[in-house]
Amino acid sequence: MAVTAPGPSRRARRPRTVTAQLAALLLATELVVVLLAALALLGLRDLPPAVALGGGGALVVLIAVAAALASKRIGIALGWLVQVVLVAAVVVSIPVGVVGLVFAAIWTYSMIVARRIDRRAA
Repeated sequence: MAVTAPGPSRRARRPRTVTAQLAALLLATELVVVLLAALALLGLRDLPPAVALGGGGALVVLIAVAAALASKRIGIALGWLVQVVLVAAVVVSIPVGVVGLVFAAIWTYSMIVARRIDRRAA
């Protein structure tokens, strides 16, 4: 019978807050929607290909970074920036702006409720 030595002790990870979990989930959903919207704008020829793919790609990267940093304040701040950019997209395409407005409303409500839950749990 072999006896194994215990492995190096790892620090226990701090559990993620409801705010961080919800922010990451919403941003991941937005990432898919923005990617599909950029491809739709490209396919409909509403924008030049460089603008549709470049702008959409830049926004996808911003969303991915915000989702990865959702457990930090900067991630939530970037999430708010994403919402502002998506609402401002109404200048480029009205349907994309409307979708951005819906996501911004969901984001705002979710952040308010999640913070309330986190405060009660603390």
